[in-house]
Amino acid sequence: MPPALTVTPENARRFMRRTLLLDQPVPDVATALAHHGYVQIDPINVCGRMHDLILRNRVAGYREGDLMRHVHGNGAPLPPAARTAFEHHLPSTHILVVFGLEAWPHLLAAMQARTRRSSAWSGRLTPREKELVPRILDALATHGPRGSDVIADDRRGRHVWGSATLVKSTMQKLFFHGRLLIAGRDGNRRLYDLPESVLPATVLQQPGAKPADTARWETLLKLRQRRLVQLKRTELPHVEDLVQPVRVADGPLLHCLRDDVALFDQPSPPKAKPPLLLAPLDPLIYDRRVTQRVWDFDYTWEVYTPPAKRTRGYYALPVLAGTALVGHVDPKANRPARRLEIVSRKIKRGHATTPAVRDLARFLGLKPG
Repeated sequence: MPPALTVTPENARRFMRRTLLLDQPVPDVATALAHHGYVQIDPINVCGRMHDLILRNRVAGYREGDLMRHVHGNGAPLPPAARTAFEHHLPSTHILVVFGLEAWPHLLAAMQARTRRSSAWSGRLTPREKELVPRILDALATHGPRGSDVIADDRRGRHVWGSATLVKSTMQKLFFHGRLLIAGRDGNRRLYDLPESVLPATVLQQPGAKPADTARWETLLKLRQRRLVQLKRTELPHVEDLVQPVRVADGPLLHCLRDDVALFDQPSPPKAKPPLLLAPLDPLIYDRRVTQRVWDFDYTWEVYTPPAKRTRGYYALPVLAGTALVGHVDPKANRPARRLEIVSRKIKRGHATTPAVRDLARFLGLKPG
């Protein structure tokens, strides 16, 4: 491995902007997905959904819902041969993301492992759930993509987030196990179908990847997703031939992809970029430790924090101005009134957020409040 490259915080920040596609948007969703490896999905919609807020700063002309249209089609679900991406969970987590098709072999071992675990959310099927499986699979084979109304059964099942129908909890587990896939969405409601009706046969026929190959793939995903990261001692051996150690001032050792190293030396853009509102799970701020060390900015997503303990706001968006994170804005879309309201904001002196707020309002089809 090459010796560590020592850079200033300013250089590291410029590097992260460039490599995370915030200086020069790419032409389409497919390019952004190939660059980052995956895009995280979250159902909460306060001022746009998480994945849309992530991609609107990275894809030229991006519109609300473009990621889901890319994955599932516009209206009728895409046929398997036309699919280039799909929804599933990062291995060993409950984090739902959009992957490219190359991810499939690396997910199979985690899917199989879940069938042996005890978990109301993703683990092995209960006896009552097992009884429903043939009926669910037969109904989907006959009728195509459906939600939990696929069969008539009013029994209640266990669910992590409270009570759910037994059909819904069974379909959720079958999805975690790879026996069903998300074929489309009705709003935020999942429509499941059989894997052979969602993904190309050439993808489904691939054998599971070897554990060492999947470990390398997962570590590379982390690097592709965030571009400048802290690698664990268990992760580094999998990618030593592909990474460059980087030390930012006197901070901890970070790593980037060797293919990205030249971007440390690129000159600054000739024209100052307007401020950006970042998604709460944006790759630039995802790792709180790196955000603190490189950007001198402390940020926590407080959507699940009790109201009395929040210091920023329910859905506060960090503000990126040039090579500084200068505060946050907590917006809320008032759809009936067609206005984007600002619940609160806290910004360093000398920085304006009005252009960024107006840009978000335009994206949502609202007027700035």
